[in-house]
Amino acid sequence: MAVSIPADARLLALEDVATQLRVDSVRATTAAGSGHPTSCASAADLVAAIFFDVMRFDLQAPRDPACDRFVLSKGHAAPLLYAAWAAVGALDRKDLVQLRQIDSDLEGHPTPRLPFVDVATGSLGQGLGVGVGLAVGARMLGTDARVFVVLGDGEMAEGSVWEAAQMASHEKVENLVAIVDVNALGQSGPTMLGHDLKTYQRRLAAFGWRVNVIDGHDMKQVTAALRRATRGRGAPTAIVARTVKGKGLGDEVEGKEGWHGKPLPPDMAERVIASLESRLHRLPPPPIRRPRRRVGKTLLPAPQPIAGKPPTGEIATRQAYGEALVRLGESDARVRALDGDVKNSTFAEKFKERFPERFVEGWIAEQNMVSVAAGLGAQGLIPFVTSFACFLERAADQIRMAGISRANVKLCGSHAGISIGEDGPSQMALEDLSMFRAVPEAVVFYPSDGVATDAAVQLAAARKGIVYIRTTRGKTAGLYREDEVFAVGTLKTLRRSERDRLAIVAAGITLHEALAAYDEMAKQGTAVRVIDLFCVKPLDATALLEAARACDNRILTVEDHYPEGGLGDAVMEAVGTANVAVHRLAVREIPRSGPPKQLLERFGIGRGAILTKVREILGG
Repeated sequence: MAVSIPADARLLALEDVATQLRVDSVRATTAAGSGHPTSCASAADLVAAIFFDVMRFDLQAPRDPACDRFVLSKGHAAPLLYAAWAAVGALDRKDLVQLRQIDSDLEGHPTPRLPFVDVATGSLGQGLGVGVGLAVGARMLGTDARVFVVLGDGEMAEGSVWEAAQMASHEKVENLVAIVDVNALGQSGPTMLGHDLKTYQRRLAAFGWRVNVIDGHDMKQVTAALRRATRGRGAPTAIVARTVKGKGLGDEVEGKEGWHGKPLPPDMAERVIASLESRLHRLPPPPIRRPRRRVGKTLLPAPQPIAGKPPTGEIATRQAYGEALVRLGESDARVRALDGDVKNSTFAEKFKERFPERFVEGWIAEQNMVSVAAGLGAQGLIPFVTSFACFLERAADQIRMAGISRANVKLCGSHAGISIGEDGPSQMALEDLSMFRAVPEAVVFYPSDGVATDAAVQLAAARKGIVYIRTTRGKTAGLYREDEVFAVGTLKTLRRSERDRLAIVAAGITLHEALAAYDEMAKQGTAVRVIDLFCVKPLDATALLEAARACDNRILTVEDHYPEGGLGDAVMEAVGTANVAVHRLAVREIPRSGPPKQLLERFGIGRGAILTKVREILGG
């Protein structure tokens, strides 16, 4: 319980905290020779009040579900965040001058290398979506934790902010507070609205938020607004704070253009610090607030063995995914599903039907949906995000930032490639493997039947981090027995002999085309090997090279994807420097609408195209 102190003294103590935050931000950025002290200065009063007047946290367990969460969406103000955590004792103040150094975790923009940072920020416009996920996750876990998100006014031009705003109000996320630091200056000039606070107010209110407009440097107004905001009342709350960029850093800097991202020169920094310190009342900071109790991992039952069996017959892998997710959800209460209004096509609706309280509709707002998933993951849940693979590409930056965050997010992209047929090229994901393979530490599965899809879902849940599962629209034959064992890095050899002259490597729909081509070649006496590249990343290079050596050092890759960055490139990277000839079939031009089988042949990845290519490689 916080110690009661007189209101006036408390406000003065909070002002002292804000002043010290400015001092520490200036000192750290000047020592680093880079950074954003003016962006820190405008939000210092807001952050001081959040940390010392309303936010409840436990320094020994900052990610306990009972703790309030703080997201600095304007990540370039990272020195302010580090100064705040130093003020509450989570960091040693003397270490703040290690900002931006290669051996320091105090990076230029926050990352979860630090235990009190839930997600990486700095790519503007994403913090509010993460905040929605954190807040929804807290509600799902049954805690009374609140989420505070500080945004810059410049990022209010990002569409993803408004995707998050509309979802928050629709979901009635009353435990979410957004604080907009309206300092009117962006990087290269004034922001879109400058200090037009009424327009911000009207827009946020139109999106269903409770809105308070305040002077962001009047501590009495700041604390009053924050306390009102934490009362909830069925809607999220936004505090629109009029601030001055560079507040407290002197007339040369305050409210002036040209200082964004520039540290104060050493002599100027000394003068500014001396001036700031002269204003201190020398009062001790208010005691921090703590949650009533830690809840640890006791909120959800422990995972149980998965019941039931995977489908072994003909089935679309997108349908197998939906069924596998239900089985997983029955065994693990941490699993959550999100879908972008295509759940009847991705089969995520099966999870919603079974667990409506654990399903989140992301609507047609894929960027926000991924950010929300990152927030859910930061609450210790296991979110599975589903949409058409081509629409997940819209969230490329959110996925990139989730990778930097090492977020525990699983994504399934259905309807991949030209095999979707008549819907045409706007619906055909032909770049998705390239995008997900580029995410550091991400795992990419490309299952080819129901058993493999079921395994991919289970493996995804068991592995911490970003995992992508690529599924196919049309039904395909079963390939594996229900007891087939898969693992991260697995490839499977489906056809082989001692006489094989070429290894065909494929996955998904093209694996079935390769098997059909194999049957034709077998009738003609042509011996080839067929390999299922179930896991595209990481790839079992040793097994692949052994297969190539057994097949006269010849490989043919076949993929329903553009050639850049997909399955073929993955194979090339694995064996291309080992004296192995890698031949490739891929979609090499913009496709068009048409029946799937005709499209596969017309664009060079169907069974006929495979037969022709094999004859070309083997000379007849």
